[in-house]
Amino acid sequence: MCVNILQEKLQTLPDAPGVYLMKDARGKIIYVGKAVVLKNRVRQYFQSGKNHGAKVKAMVAHVADFETIVTATEVEALILECNLIKKHRPRYNISLKDDKSYPYLKLTLAEEFPRIILTRRIIQDGSRYFGPYTSGLAVKETLQLLRKIFPLRTCKTFDKRPCLEYHIKRCLAPCAQKVSHGSSRARIVCADECGGGRSEFRVGGSFARCAHGRAKSCRKTKNRHRHG
Repeated sequence: MCVNILQEKLQTLPDAPGVYLMKDARGKIIYVGKAVVLKNRVRQYFQSGKNHGAKVKAMVAHVADFETIVTATEVEALILECNLIKKHRPRYNISLKDDKSYPYLKLTLAEEFPRIILTRRIIQDGSRYFGPYTSGLAVKETLQLLRKIFPLRTCKTFDKRPCLEYHIKRCLAPCAQKVSHGSSRARIVCADECGGGRSEFRVGGSFARCAHGRAKSCRKTKNRHRHG
C-alpha cells in the first residue's frame, strides 16, 4: 500500500476500543493487537520518535496495510484478539509474546465437589471458564463475592475434617461429609447460572442481586427436598 494511503488511514482511525490487524505486502496478517483507543494505539507504531524495540521495528517495517475492528468494550477486544491470534497465528505475535496472560474464573465442574478458582490457563478438563478479565482487582473482587454467596470448597485436597472456612460459613465441608453431592451440585448450578451464559461474571449491583437471588432459590429448593 502507498505510504500516503497508509497515512490517510491513520488519520481516520476510530476513537473506540477494538482490535487491529497488521498486514504485509501480500495481505497476510503478521500481527494482531488490541487497544482501549484504536486511534492512539495504532498511531504509536508509526511515530518516528517512539523508542520501539528491535522486534517491534522489524514488524512495523513489514506493515503495508492494517485493518481495525471496533468492539463495544475492552473485554470484547481482548477476547477477539485471543481468538484471532489462535486462528491466524501471526508471525510477530509469536516472536513478540511476553508471557502475559489474563486471569479467568474457573468452575471445576469435572470435580465431585467443584470449586471456583482463579487461573491464567485454559485447558480442556471439563471446567467452565469465565473471562478473560483485564483487571486483576476486578476478578479478585468477583471471586470474593462468589465465595461469600456460594459456600463452595476452596481446598485442593480433602483433609477429612472441617477447616476454618467451614466454621466461618464459607464452605460446606464436603471433606467431612457435611454436605451431600446433590446439594453441592445444586449450588454449582446456581453459581453457573449466575453467569447468565456470558463469558464473564460482572461485579456490580445487578450481579450481586442475581447471585443472592440464585443462592436464595437454592436454599428454598433444598428445604423443600428436606421437608418433602
